[in-house]
Amino acid sequence: MLNRFISDLFQTQKPRTRGELWYFKLFELFVGIYVIKYAWEWANYIPRNSDVVLPLGMANYIDISFMFGETMPVINAVLITVLCIFSFFRIQFRWQYFLVLILLHFQFVARYSQGEIPHSMNMIGMSLFALALATFFFKKPWQVSRFTFGSVYFFVGLSYFSAAVSKLIGTGLFWFDGRHLWLWIAEKSTDILSRTGTFELNFLQELALQSIPIASAILLFGWLTEFAGAFVWSKKYRPYAITAIIGMHIGITLTMNIRFDAYVIELLIIGYPWDQLFDRYQSSFPKFRKLSILTSS
Repeated sequence: MLNRFISDLFQTQKPRTRGELWYFKLFELFVGIYVIKYAWEWANYIPRNSDVVLPLGMANYIDISFMFGETMPVINAVLITVLCIFSFFRIQFRWQYFLVLILLHFQFVARYSQGEIPHSMNMIGMSLFALALATFFFKKPWQVSRFTFGSVYFFVGLSYFSAAVSKLIGTGLFWFDGRHLWLWIAEKSTDILSRTGTFELNFLQELALQSIPIASAILLFGWLTEFAGAFVWSKKYRPYAITAIIGMHIGITLTMNIRFDAYVIELLIIGYPWDQLFDRYQSSFPKFRKLSILTSS
């Protein structure tokens, strides 16, 4: 069972193909774009902060006040941008992605030193961590690709399954009581109303608020989907589990107005065998078969 588990996660028995490397570079490009995007968004926001209300990560151990102001966040964002571009084109040293991760973490803890943290940022950070581990410990492109994807699959499956178990421990079998959804819809409507001045219920929210059984069924689907997150570890069932998880996130957006843009895009990238599509059509692009960014380590 352990051998099967490792094989499904890290594709140890899978034949090496060119499409696999194209697929990995697409994933790496996606992560790099969002790392740069967040670095600059946070750089623009950090000057509004003047004190740490909620210490996160490194902020629990060191004083991060040096990150406040207009200069340091911009310098940090520039360094992150340059290092991401160099890393993507393999103009790098082995622990370069770790440096990007540390710099981004400083940006992160300074930006969210005041409160609520969106989920998508953690997903990108976890993916960056997987890239850092892969490029540090492995040299061959296929090894880097497979370790990165395997690590992401493992943490995605673990996060959803542990979230389901946490609900069971914290609230018990009554977690999916539809009245809980009513409460969350009311809370989010208040947040949106205070932020924008207007709020209108959509069709799914109206449907949920009209019936406890319907609201309970919505929550039960989400809860069971989280338990099914463990199937992300299985190559055979991964596309079905990812599809259900994407559906769950769409449902969360419609019922509670919580968006998971980067999260859902990454699930779309990692959840399906896009490498097979690249293999099928790469013969149409012979000039790119030996592109250096695919073969260099």
